[in-house]
Amino acid sequence: MQVTSKSVNRTLKIGRLVAKSLKRGDILCLFGQLGAGKTVFTKGIAAGLGIKKENIISPSFVLIREYPEAKLPFYHFDLYRLKEQKQILFLGYEEYLYGDGVSVIEWADRLGRLLPLEFLKIELLIKDVKERRIKFTSFGSRYQELLEKISENLSR
Repeated sequence: MQVTSKSVNRTLKIGRLVAKSLKRGDILCLFGQLGAGKTVFTKGIAAGLGIKKENIISPSFVLIREYPEAKLPFYHFDLYRLKEQKQILFLGYEEYLYGDGVSVIEWADRLGRLLPLEFLKIELLIKDVKERRIKFTSFGSRYQELLEKISENLSR
């Protein structure tokens, strides 16, 4: 499934709509080049989970930020500065991914062989200065179900 966003506000709204269907244990892996809107999209998800979007900052220097005050515990990974996969192992990333919250992973391509078997893949592609194409792909039955719910929410 693909949608187009022609503004930051639309990208935030799409993120909020995605958040409506999330459950404990959901994993969203974001892919896209620098400036594609991964953090903006994440802010939309966070807002949909009850976190003020201004409280969401990229965790680039700490790899992960936890937001336990959300409707569901929210774990925001930013792996941009990840130099070696073993760094993520030292964080105990599996406790987050397979725990009781929602995990959003920016720069998920950096996980390599550690990428989960089941997740929702979200690719943000730059079309021009303001326009982004957001492509969703499900891996696993839970994420096919999630994708169907997201599609319903976006079509309303």
